[in-house]
Amino acid sequence: MTLDINEMMPMSKTKKTKGSRHLARVKVLQVLVAYDVCQTELHLVYSHIMPRDFFIDDDEDQAKEPVQKSNKILRPEEIFELDADVPIEWKDDELSFAYKLLNEVLNRHEYLDDLLSSLAENWDLSRIDKIDKFLMQMAAVELMYFPEIPPKVSINEAIDIAKDYSSDKSSVFINGVLDAMLSKLREEGKLTKEGRGLIDK
Repeated sequence: MTLDINEMMPMSKTKKTKGSRHLARVKVLQVLVAYDVCQTELHLVYSHIMPRDFFIDDDEDQAKEPVQKSNKILRPEEIFELDADVPIEWKDDELSFAYKLLNEVLNRHEYLDDLLSSLAENWDLSRIDKIDKFLMQMAAVELMYFPEIPPKVSINEAIDIAKDYSSDKSSVFINGVLDAMLSKLREEGKLTKEGRGLIDK
C-alpha cells in the first residue's frame, strides 16, 4: 500500500502566509529537533519542514467558489482546511538565511556544545532541554557568523521562540547564558559585526 503524502500532510488550498526571519528560525529549530529525534536524512527533514515541497497543485478556481449551504456540520473541503498546513511564501534570502543557520549549527555542534558547557554553570549539557540547547546554539551561530545581525536581535529572537516552544523558565535561563556568551565572545574577539549588525538596540 502506497501512502499519499498529500493526504498525510495536506497543504491549505485557500490560505497562505508570508515568510520572515523569525519564522525561518522557528522552522530551523523544528528541523534540528526532528533530525535529532528521527535520524532521518537531513535533506528529507528540511524539505518537509521548510519549503514543504510536495508539488501540490493549488486549485484557485475552487478556492473562489461561493460557499454552498449544506446540512453537514463540515464539508470535506472544510475538514481538509482544518487539518492542512498553511503554505509559507518564502523569499530567497529567508531560505538562504535558514539554510546557512541550520548548516552552521550542525557543522559546529561540538564547538557549540563546549561553548554552552563553559557558560551554563551547574548544568550538565545532557540535562539542558534540547529545544533550549538548539535555540542557544542558533543564537551563538548568529552572534559569530552572521555579521549583519545585531547581537540583541539574535538573543531576543531565541528568548521569544523559547516562550512559545519551551518551558516557562527557559527564556530566563537562555537569556542568562546568552548574555554571558555575548560577553565571552566580545572578550575573545569572536564577535565580528558590521553594517546593521553594529546597531545595539
